[in-house]
Amino acid sequence: MRRPAHGMRRPGRSFPAAAVAIFALSGLLFATAAVNARGSDLRPAGGDVRSLLESRADRVNDQRAEAGELRREIEEISAEAGDGRLDDTLDDLEDLDAETGLEPATGEGVRVTLEDAPRRVEVPGLDPNYLVVHQQDIQAYVNALWAGGARAVTLQGQRLISTTGIRCVGNTVVLDGIPYSPPYVIEAVGEQWSLLAAIEDSPEANVYRDYAERYELGLDVERVPLVRAPGYQGTVDLTHARAIRP
Repeated sequence: MRRPAHGMRRPGRSFPAAAVAIFALSGLLFATAAVNARGSDLRPAGGDVRSLLESRADRVNDQRAEAGELRREIEEISAEAGDGRLDDTLDDLEDLDAETGLEPATGEGVRVTLEDAPRRVEVPGLDPNYLVVHQQDIQAYVNALWAGGARAVTLQGQRLISTTGIRCVGNTVVLDGIPYSPPYVIEAVGEQWSLLAAIEDSPEANVYRDYAERYELGLDVERVPLVRAPGYQGTVDLTHARAIRP
């Protein structure tokens, strides 16, 4: 057996440079595919390449359309915030809170105190109901104060709004389901001269004043330098009585 000459290489023992490059490039392609697939199967079972590409193209188009819609909404909101319409809307909401009585109010105002006649007052033949304060008496002064431009009105410290119900039950007055006994204190925030003038001009308030002078019903109207009216805490729903059928 002849030995190979010095310096000659046996075939099959070494790789040409081109083969090494091909293997390296193949390895790079496999690695790139694995990274792009993020570990997922690039060829799902039961599907061909065409349907897979169409499905993913549809999904991309849907997501692109959704992104465009969201971008338009963001642009609209940004435009509204930028042109001051959002600030105007918030200011309108604050004004509505004040007008509806949901926010506290303070300022100068007027206090009206109504009270039943003393027990010692006895008038032969007079209906005893004339000697006590009724719902209509309280409502007369409340309405007069509203007419005088009151920004806020309270009864027994509770804020009154347009849906507040005042009812007589026996010798007490029920306000939003809570009974109160006399004296009944009504306070209003507003310009004092306007509130007092409205009370003087109210026919219903004048009727009560006549009875107060005649039968010693309690009536005290005074100016108050600072009236504090809390925000309304009751329900704003309108309610009404229902007939009960036998």
